[in-house]
Amino acid sequence: MRRVLIDTNVYVAFKRADSRITELFRHLDTICLDTTVIAELYAGFKGGDREKRNRSELEAFCNTPRVKYINHTRQTAEFYAQIFHILKQKGMPLPTNDIWIAAAAMENGLALLSLDRHFSRIEGLILKELE
Repeated sequence: MRRVLIDTNVYVAFKRADSRITELFRHLDTICLDTTVIAELYAGFKGGDREKRNRSELEAFCNTPRVKYINHTRQTAEFYAQIFHILKQKGMPLPTNDIWIAAAAMENGLALLSLDRHFSRIEGLILKELE
């Protein structure tokens, strides 16, 4: 099964009709979004003049059969703490939200699809590459 957790920037690229993303989405069985990605999208919508439309489009996307929503759990927090600690020891901090996204991917055994290269600093995180 081809399942990925998508980062916020991947959803934005999809909405902008990025052909790399739309082509990859065609071949995935499950596209997951976590609490942090949804929160980042909502925050971005608040800053724009199309909030209602953007929320509606996100809702439609989330309600498609291949899209799954992932809640954070206590186990997500454990993964977060582990990632945070290792990165801090190495002197390679990442944005807090990105650590939460990585933790959700790791907890659920999902590859992470992101346009941000800094996720490669996280040991044990599986990254989905764009072809």
